[in-house]
Amino acid sequence: MKQIALYGKGGIGKSTTSANISAALSDMGLDILQIGCDPKRDSTRMLMQGRLIPTVMDQVRERGDRSIALDDVVFTGYGGVRCVEAGGPEPGVGCAGRGIIATFQILERLGALHGDVIVYDVLGDVVCGGFAMPMREGYAQEIYLVTSGELMSLYAANNICKAIKRLSGRSRGICRLGGVIGNGKNLEDEEELISRFAGRIGSTLIQFVPRSPVVQRAELNKKTVIEYEPESRQAAVYRQLAGNIMKNTRLDIPEPLEMEDLEALAYEFITN
Repeated sequence: MKQIALYGKGGIGKSTTSANISAALSDMGLDILQIGCDPKRDSTRMLMQGRLIPTVMDQVRERGDRSIALDDVVFTGYGGVRCVEAGGPEPGVGCAGRGIIATFQILERLGALHGDVIVYDVLGDVVCGGFAMPMREGYAQEIYLVTSGELMSLYAANNICKAIKRLSGRSRGICRLGGVIGNGKNLEDEEELISRFAGRIGSTLIQFVPRSPVVQRAELNKKTVIEYEPESRQAAVYRQLAGNIMKNTRLDIPEPLEMEDLEALAYEFITN
């Protein structure tokens, strides 16, 4: 079983990327479980044709964790992808990271953590507490950083590298960086910048996903690109990304950049 986690700056497109990876992998005939680890609970929405499924934490609040059954928290979406949303506490109350910890414990008890691939879509601005659990406790064996060429996106990705490096020697299982996924924002020389960043941290660019209006059209129609426009160039990019992840055997302990080195790298591309 391959277990991957996508981390990155909030709003960078992790959920869109995760859902399209899951859809592409399901089209390959693989058994896929996608777990949304963000209180917004929108990771699996496009796999569920726009439906916001009940979260694990919703069910815990309503009936208690010992009364939850598999069908209460695992829902079948496009291509048979099994979808779970961890959810979180009521706004302003409690810690969302604890919701992830509770979710994993419940899913383990229910025997839900199985399949050919498990995709963890994780809130990436926070690399502490429960949000680091997929890395710290050995659930996610391969971490993929989703980033654009914007400085703050690269900054978030670099911070996540620090967490991977710190946790790689302490986790119960393997915690390594599988690579960098570039999610384009139409910046000049953006793919080259992200590729250079990946090389500087001791990793590689797994795939560059160009910005495309078909993504917005698909989401307005409450579908992944894979389902909405399967013959499009963008769908082919997502399928290539999914294939690259399945073939990937390179797992690295990254070497995060110092802030001045990261800024210098970004500045080099701004001035050229």
